[in-house]
Amino acid sequence: MNEYDANQAPELDNLILIIKSFLEHIEYTLGKDKYTATRYDAFNALAYAVRDKLVERWLDTQQAYYNSDNKRVYYISMEFLIGRSLINSLINLDILEDFREAITSLGYDFEDIFDEEQEAGLGNGGLGRLAACFLDSMATMSIPAYGYGIRYEYGIFRQKIVDGAQMELPDNWLRYRNPWELDRQEHLHPVKFYGRVLTTTNKFGKTVREWSIRKMSWPWPTIRPSPVTRTTRSTPCACGAPSRAVTST
Repeated sequence: MNEYDANQAPELDNLILIIKSFLEHIEYTLGKDKYTATRYDAFNALAYAVRDKLVERWLDTQQAYYNSDNKRVYYISMEFLIGRSLINSLINLDILEDFREAITSLGYDFEDIFDEEQEAGLGNGGLGRLAACFLDSMATMSIPAYGYGIRYEYGIFRQKIVDGAQMELPDNWLRYRNPWELDRQEHLHPVKFYGRVLTTTNKFGKTVREWSIRKMSWPWPTIRPSPVTRTTRSTPCACGAPSRAVTST
């Protein structure tokens, strides 16, 4: 192999791996082919291909935390305005141009794919953006940290202009899949809000009152990388659902 080929081989191999990962997610994760895949499917396949790289770093980060047994920061916030995760992850992993070249070679418009992503509706103000910046900073400084929040089903609002006037519509940003989340339903926690008191009589004839739990929650970690180090942090957001123990009212 001549000098030119030796220099180009790693780049070509990398592009082939990116294309392979993208096409495999189109077929095996989404169950589509080149005839049925939409532009939104292309976004999801691209996001999953990038997430594969994130998960590898994220698991390494978690294992390093456990091995070192350092104290950890748990940042709790009602909001995390993290923006669009695809472009952020590609830039922070320093793989933007590699993915651009690979996906463009398949005939897709790279910028159009970016436009398919819905911004995570996890807040509505400056404090949410500040919280997201704190977590990015802690990842960059390799500080063992987690962010805890709430996985809101609706964002602040979706804007529509009708006859020159603004209309505010529900921002149901989770109406489609969110490829950046990892569902952790094996970790269920009772939510002791609302519900009601049940009054029963035990076998000894004594009146017993107990609180009926109506909701359960579990974490949905969202993973994001540092732009400088290999540290990849997660933001587990609690998601609520009815408990099996719900009783009729």
